[in-house]
Amino acid sequence: MLRHWLYVVPLPLLEAGLLLSWSSGFIGARFSIHYAPALLVVFWRFLVLALLLFPFVCRELVTTPFRVLVKHAAIGLLAMAGYMLGVTQGIAFGVPAGLAALCADLLPVGMALLAGVFLRERLAHQIWLGLIVGLAGVLWVTHDALGLGDAPLWAYSLPVAGMLSLAVATLWQKRARSTRSMGLLANLWLQCFVSCLVFAVIEGSQGSLAPVPSAGFVLSVLWTASLPTFGGYGLYWICLRRSSATRVATLLYLSPPITLLWAWAMFGEPLSWQMALGMALSSLGIWLVVRTESRQAARAA
Repeated sequence: MLRHWLYVVPLPLLEAGLLLSWSSGFIGARFSIHYAPALLVVFWRFLVLALLLFPFVCRELVTTPFRVLVKHAAIGLLAMAGYMLGVTQGIAFGVPAGLAALCADLLPVGMALLAGVFLRERLAHQIWLGLIVGLAGVLWVTHDALGLGDAPLWAYSLPVAGMLSLAVATLWQKRARSTRSMGLLANLWLQCFVSCLVFAVIEGSQGSLAPVPSAGFVLSVLWTASLPTFGGYGLYWICLRRSSATRVATLLYLSPPITLLWAWAMFGEPLSWQMALGMALSSLGIWLVVRTESRQAARAA
């Protein structure tokens, strides 16, 4: 049986696509807030994808065991609904966007701590060094955008909770024995569907779920549904199946500087040498993690 073409494409190309797609989500969110409430756009992005993908996955969904559907639905709730709800609601309660994004960028460290505490996994010292160096690069790039804001103290835990939600989902997806019993497209549909239900309840309790009749709203939904969701989460799960959870999460250290490049290209925001140095530092941290894991794999073989 021939492998799907996405499993034949070189992993670095998929990782490059992941970075471009993932970082586009922050740009889409910034663009969309001018046209509609953030959670309304989130609801419609998941609804659009669920409707478009359903004809392609309905046959597989019918033949998939119920327990597998429940497991993947729970992973989707953590990875999509939990992550996005924590970050967006934290910002809504007054947490500065830069600080919320930094909490999300702690994903590699959060995963390493969760794996160590609950799974008794131990990372090599070189991997920890790479995680710390990569995080230092993120701090270097984003420190001008950081601030404490005037949010209530409990609100600062929301972005951290969102990051931990995605970390748990990543480790669960990687370790679940039944991951390969469900196709990637069906898995993505299920996660979008359950997330759609969650945001329908949340946004519906605050106001109408009707779409805003404007070209800006339509473009916001199409942008966030295609690039960050279909492209970003789709490539995230593909890369996770082809490499380690630590490598995939650490790769996202490059998301903030790439987001700044997006902002420069689309909104004319200035670039600086500080951003370039921070990106180089994050790249060094990622290289340390990838090199160490490659050496460990070679010794194991």
